[in-house]
Amino acid sequence: MSVTLGIDIGTSGTKTLAIDERGTILASATAEYSCDHPRPGWSEQHPHLWWEATVETIGRVLAAGKLRPEEIAGIGLSGQMHGSVFLDEAGEVIRPALLWNDQRTAAECREIEEKAGGREALIRMVANPALTGFTAPKLLWLRRHEPAQWDRVRQVLLPKDYVRYRLTGTYATEVSDASGTLLLDVANRRWSGELLSKLQLDPALLPACYESPEVSGRVSEIAARATGLKPGTPVVGGGGDQPAGAVGNGIVRQGVVSATMGTSGVVFAQADELGFDPLGRLQRGCHAVPGAWHVMGVVLAAGGSFQWFRNELGKAESAMAKERGIDPYFLLTDEAATVGPGAEGLFFLPYLTGERTPHFDPEARGGWIGLTVRHGRAHMIRSVLEGATFAMRDSLELIREMGVQIEEVRASGGGARNPLWRQIQADIYGAGVQTLNSTEGPAFGVALLAQVGTGGFATVPEACDATIRVVDSTTVDSKVQADYDRAYVIYRKLYVDLRDSFQAIAGLVHRA
Repeated sequence: MSVTLGIDIGTSGTKTLAIDERGTILASATAEYSCDHPRPGWSEQHPHLWWEATVETIGRVLAAGKLRPEEIAGIGLSGQMHGSVFLDEAGEVIRPALLWNDQRTAAECREIEEKAGGREALIRMVANPALTGFTAPKLLWLRRHEPAQWDRVRQVLLPKDYVRYRLTGTYATEVSDASGTLLLDVANRRWSGELLSKLQLDPALLPACYESPEVSGRVSEIAARATGLKPGTPVVGGGGDQPAGAVGNGIVRQGVVSATMGTSGVVFAQADELGFDPLGRLQRGCHAVPGAWHVMGVVLAAGGSFQWFRNELGKAESAMAKERGIDPYFLLTDEAATVGPGAEGLFFLPYLTGERTPHFDPEARGGWIGLTVRHGRAHMIRSVLEGATFAMRDSLELIREMGVQIEEVRASGGGARNPLWRQIQADIYGAGVQTLNSTEGPAFGVALLAQVGTGGFATVPEACDATIRVVDSTTVDSKVQADYDRAYVIYRKLYVDLRDSFQAIAGLVHRA
């Protein structure tokens, strides 16, 4: 039996699982941690939290699966994309990592575009415009605002690659995650010397870059003692959480699209050719499938909006759920199901941490529009689910406009586990929504990549075909779809109408 581990370094927690060569999940464990927001729009985490959670979850998986260290053939790593971990000469963390949803770098994004010769020139270099969540502007921000810290920086890693470093002692990344740094020549799958030169960034700050199934390092003696793994166990390149989740959903051919409703929401499609869009409306990058690329749209606070509601306005349900041993989200969606589609004209804008696709606006703000005395909590909950899904449809429509054929939509993340939210997605997307035998997403995907990298399968599509199957389909209610189509027109206009107000509100906050 060939057993591999998949480790996913998420924003709210780390998940580790073990699978065999049939894709059967032998054991799984999750450890949660918090995220810090020192100022409005800022988002940070200390990398030590990820390592501690990795050590804990590996130990729990080995124990729960009754797995001996020598049974683990390989390890795959996934993680939140775009974050920046700054290490000094000794390999020690200099400051908390700046995360994917941190919005402090608007000025640095403008600087990058100017130095690149404009947005279109930048997109030709690295396939994407400069977005506040990406890694490159974070480097420029640190250089400008914390020069003493910047002078100490000798290595910059992405979140999962910090865990790789702690596991193997090796500085390495892979092309799918590196695509989200804004420093990778995506077309040629290597670091962009041209852009690094224009930004006056030393290429030595960046690690070696591999393809996702390639072995990038091996578990060190120190890490083996901490985790219980066998020294020398191979660690493959892995993938950023979205490309890795796409592998876990079988998005390894054109025509099959994933809609992942996690903290962020992502609509993801494989592309056999990179293509070029001078507007940079969708994020483009290397897929975790060697030789393939992807396009994706990102909603910064999709499931995160529902999580915010649970944390801030659903404390009673959370306490009740804890007493009953159930998921508090199901109590909230049961309440939402008591009102009909459209929440009687109540809209929710899910821009709680700004927005990426399609607005690229770090100053966008969330809120309810259309409140009346008729509305209650049930309407508010349902409108949160619908608002997040409308935002996902924005990305789906862009993918359709680009001529990418959509034959299937595969749902994953929290939005896939709940039948009400699956139905809302099908009706708003106007396409049947499928769920799979595994809902473990990125962790499952990188465990499959580890199977490929250690010889269990010849290719990534072969691994997906052997282990992934559709277990449920949610069909579209045509009448509800028509209602949502009309509501979607209004939803799209709300951002346009409020954009200037968002900027003014942000100005008040920045002056406070």
